[in-house]
Amino acid sequence: MADVGDAHHDPRMCDAGLARAFEFLGKRWNGVILGTLLGGSASFSEVRRAIGGISDSVLSDRLAELGRAGLVLRTVCEGPPVTVVYRLTDRGQALLPALTELSVWAADNLPAAAR
Repeated sequence: MADVGDAHHDPRMCDAGLARAFEFLGKRWNGVILGTLLGGSASFSEVRRAIGGISDSVLSDRLAELGRAGLVLRTVCEGPPVTVVYRLTDRGQALLPALTELSVWAADNLPAAAR
């Protein structure tokens, strides 16, 4: 007897996990922020400088969103001066192979953006 779920499966449908991943990582700046933090922990200003073109308010919103998703950890370091450092959690680090492969694919297959 065939599984009921298989009866309605369209082989052209995008995998649900892949769709969720791109919905989240495809949100402007999320993937780039994660890629920036793959190099190690960084302060807010270091992340902003590394990315360029992102406003403080959008960066703050995206970092908070990535934190709620369990991918980024925000740590307040007592001063003076008091600083805030962001780093990837283990879940965020687990994206390293996928982000690395996407970067290699983009370098090989997408034209460089004019600056």
